[in-house]
Amino acid sequence: MTEVRPGAGPRSDRSPAVGPGSARPARPDRPDRPRDRRGQRHRRAALVLAVLTPLVAELALGSTPIRMAWLVLLWVPVYGAGVLFVREAVVRRGRGWPSILVLAVAYELLEDGLGLQALTSPHLYDAAGWGLRVAGFNAPYWLTNVVYHAVFTLVVPIALTGLVFPRHRGRPYLGRTGLVVSGLVALLGVGVLRVSVPPVEDPGYQAPAGFVLGCVAAVVLLGVLALVVLPPARPRTVPVPVPSRTTLASGAGVATLCFVLLSFPLGDATQPAFTHGAWVVLPMVGVVVLASAAYVSLRRWSAAPGWSDRHTLATLGGALVGHTVGGLVALADTVVDRVGLLVVVVLTVLGVTLLDRCLGVHEHPTSAAAGPFETS
Repeated sequence: MTEVRPGAGPRSDRSPAVGPGSARPARPDRPDRPRDRRGQRHRRAALVLAVLTPLVAELALGSTPIRMAWLVLLWVPVYGAGVLFVREAVVRRGRGWPSILVLAVAYELLEDGLGLQALTSPHLYDAAGWGLRVAGFNAPYWLTNVVYHAVFTLVVPIALTGLVFPRHRGRPYLGRTGLVVSGLVALLGVGVLRVSVPPVEDPGYQAPAGFVLGCVAAVVLLGVLALVVLPPARPRTVPVPVPSRTTLASGAGVATLCFVLLSFPLGDATQPAFTHGAWVVLPMVGVVVLASAAYVSLRRWSAAPGWSDRHTLATLGGALVGHTVGGLVALADTVVDRVGLLVVVVLTVLGVTLLDRCLGVHEHPTSAAAGPFETS
């Protein structure tokens, strides 16, 4: 849930960003050259992002059960390449997290609208039973997945990768060829979803042609909005106090758990938050208010002079733990899956703690020009 700034590190430990319209450095270690060591590190960052994304979005939630973890390999093209393409396009255009959030809507339409066809299917995932099916469109299911993909498919993996590779924030990970290839692989991933899931889980269903064309048009328009219409990211400073890392982690965890409880049908319920019929509008409004409040708050705090990478990590770590605990409550239905998600929680805490110690060695505030919730 995600935006949070995919691209910038402390001014003292990163080189100037390179992108369209900026002067390229006249030295042999240009970041877009695949032969130098820096280029190799960029590709390593791209690989980490591509692998991390399906692990966070699918396995750590439990939507892909732990006992079927091998399925993550099938999701790497649509998740890994898709998010890599979004990140590369936004960085190259000099845009920030607002653009990533807009592209998250496009991503959701491609995955659930065209790939899985779950946005209009009357049977797949029982999404039609979540209530408020408008003109054949499964609105509550769509809202849940838009918010989820924005945060845990795009924002969290991009921001985490930026913390692991701080010198590459605000820089393309791939050259132009890599950008094109990642986009093509992502589209291939949508095709893999289409031929692997609906024929098995929802045989015989085909989304209406009008909806398919509408999705394609919406994706194009959202792409133009994100990469052309929205203004480039600019440095800003907001003189507000920054909450402690403990407060951020706890708040992110609680907010994420509340999102899961409001968005997913629990137990034997067929609609979110145990509602019936049109009353599902209430938890939907709650989700919009919660996501909006979280975005506004994080955007203000992350622009404060006292915000650092460790504050970003605390927020991400709390959200990750909260979303796995939420998956444990809402999705896990076997002992293996429950134990597996508990192990994921432990590994997440250990990983965040280790990364926090690494960041703490050179801790210093993140400048407003390079906050973790903006792209430079």
